[in-house]
Amino acid sequence: MRKFFGYLMLILIAVSMLYPFFAMVYLSFIPNGEIFSQNPLHTNLTLDNYKSVFGQIPLSIYFLNSLIVASVSTFGQVIIAALAGYAFARLDFRYKNPLFLLILITMLVPPQVNIIPLFFLMRELHLIDTYQAMILPALFGGFGVFFMRQYFLRLPKDLEDSARIDGCNLFQTFFKIAFPLALPAVAALAVFTFVSVWNSFMWPLIVTNSENMRTLPVGLAVYKGSFREITLWGELLACSVICTIPAAGVFLLGKKYFITDLMQGAVKE
Repeated sequence: MRKFFGYLMLILIAVSMLYPFFAMVYLSFIPNGEIFSQNPLHTNLTLDNYKSVFGQIPLSIYFLNSLIVASVSTFGQVIIAALAGYAFARLDFRYKNPLFLLILITMLVPPQVNIIPLFFLMRELHLIDTYQAMILPALFGGFGVFFMRQYFLRLPKDLEDSARIDGCNLFQTFFKIAFPLALPAVAALAVFTFVSVWNSFMWPLIVTNSENMRTLPVGLAVYKGSFREITLWGELLACSVICTIPAAGVFLLGKKYFITDLMQGAVKE
């Protein structure tokens, strides 16, 4: 009986969390005039909302910009965080602990505090309204370094010692031994980073001026702000569905490694 109620509670929680998503997808196929009708079941589903969105705004350009920024930022942060985390976990160097403490302190600083200094820095580097301005700040994050360091500390040193005895240098040991063993943590960090950068709104809004450099969240906000007398909810829902698909796809691709990392973190040897 306890197991039954446990599964029932999990099912209710899952339904409550998934219902808004499925409702958004379902309503995106309904004409604008019928979204708020009393009939909960609609038979005249249509793709007009999606066609209208692609016809009114350069959604493909927004999508491509978001994909480039999120992909490059994720790849760069994973590599940098893995290298830094491995160095803090395995190497002994001067001021190691104070530097790591400084990285942890940066995690306590709200991102909004860094916006003005970062904007002036990008302006001085003449990077405003470029991909570099959106990507460079996302390459470095204290959470990624901390996350990877903690995972590398859990790995046994015996394999790395054997690799060094066989003649591998530090970088060979990292890329051939440590990094493959840390794939669950790498996948989890990649999912976190991609979703965070993909959904980022404030920073791309500040550092982009032209329409050709807008990302999906910014383009969606500008599109919503273009409404005057009536809100086209069907088209907004269609845009939201398109924005959600890549992030959900990345999570599903990395789900196996992501769950493996959580399970390993829950087991104490």
